[in-house]
Amino acid sequence: MAAAPGPAVLPSLHKWASTAPAHLRMSGFAAPSRPLYWHKTGRMTPARGTMAGRLRKIIGALALAYCALAGAAGAQDFRALARLDMARSGIADAGGAVEITLGISQPIPFRAFLLDAPPRLVVDFSELDFGAAPVAALGTSRAVTALAWGPASPGWTRLIAELSAPMAVVEAWESTGVSPQIHLRLEPVSAAEFVATAGAPVATRWQLPEPAAVAAPRRRQTGEAPLVVVLDPGHGGVDPGAEAGGLAEAPLVLGFARELKEVLTRAGMHAVLTREEDVFVPLEARMSAARAAGADVFLSLHADALAEGEAAGATVYLLAAEASDSASARLAERHDRGDLLAGVDLAGHDDEVAQVLMEMARAETQPRADGLAVALQAAILGSGLKMHKKPVQAAAFSVLKSPDIPSLLLELGFMSSEADRGRLVDPVWRAAMADAILAALQAWAVVDAAEARYLRQ
Repeated sequence: MAAAPGPAVLPSLHKWASTAPAHLRMSGFAAPSRPLYWHKTGRMTPARGTMAGRLRKIIGALALAYCALAGAAGAQDFRALARLDMARSGIADAGGAVEITLGISQPIPFRAFLLDAPPRLVVDFSELDFGAAPVAALGTSRAVTALAWGPASPGWTRLIAELSAPMAVVEAWESTGVSPQIHLRLEPVSAAEFVATAGAPVATRWQLPEPAAVAAPRRRQTGEAPLVVVLDPGHGGVDPGAEAGGLAEAPLVLGFARELKEVLTRAGMHAVLTREEDVFVPLEARMSAARAAGADVFLSLHADALAEGEAAGATVYLLAAEASDSASARLAERHDRGDLLAGVDLAGHDDEVAQVLMEMARAETQPRADGLAVALQAAILGSGLKMHKKPVQAAAFSVLKSPDIPSLLLELGFMSSEADRGRLVDPVWRAAMADAILAALQAWAVVDAAEARYLRQ
């Protein structure tokens, strides 16, 4: 049998990149229709399952690879650049398949994928010194018509092998023993199978987009600027809230919120409403509005209903994983129900990582909210206004779950109480309650700002 013709060596990667089709050049490969991942069998197979499932597999594989590399390191110096050992490297035909073996001085991360037009194998290394030997020294194969290697981007080098026909990568593995090596095996496939698997992997380190422009994190207030208070009139629109005695909660608390906004504005604070009209606003959108406004405080206003005789008077609520009593639990369910009616389910939105980060933020924010609750209780009682027999309580209100903004829910009264309904529509009582809330915010802001300045020092 005649010897296989030698490959025509490509002069350089840069020349290849400049002559290749625009959508395949190194600066931006097309995303793969079916990316390949290496399995324990050594077989390259199309990825399956959900994105979360694939991410878990990738993270697990990276962890295993790290352990393997660490165990095999021994006396090897991972700080030095890996070098190609040409004496242990080569390309050889194996029946209809082709095998590529690269002897290396130490284990390194690599990846292999296929590109079309023309069919070619691309192998990226982080980072491999090919040395002075010409790429033709790797040998010849009937399946490989041209070879090239060289730098691809900072920290990465690349080997490109143009193929005479469509092929698939069926093995891609790296041994990490005394004599590390990378081994690949390609076998012929139909043109349709090749097209289905060809394509550059996404999320390469040199192809990541520029970081998104985000606003600088807002520092807690120090008294140097007006206090930003976001007032959240509960319910609205398709969710009227509690109804009793011909009154509905949603328009009642909206009217009070407008009056309170005027009081706070006249006192030099910056007050913002989460809704200005009788419209439905999802709970998450209320928290987003507070964050967009740069809120120093978030105060949700309600006037709910419970069984007659069970509740009367104003009540301040803090966030807690478990309600302080059964009545608080029922209120939390009622307040969240509005979002369920609108097709928004807050359950299950926090993944484990986000949950940890939010708990870290709450470690600072929650004591500040506790202080504001105490200030509200003192100011309301000090104004001679009626409060519930348990004036400060806790429940898992979704609207209070913002981890970085001190957030409270104030039940101005209970629609289920005839006496409370009378107070809620009394202009004198409403003005006194607004003044009490202002006094509480002013007192709390002074203490909170002093603490912030002390912590900065």
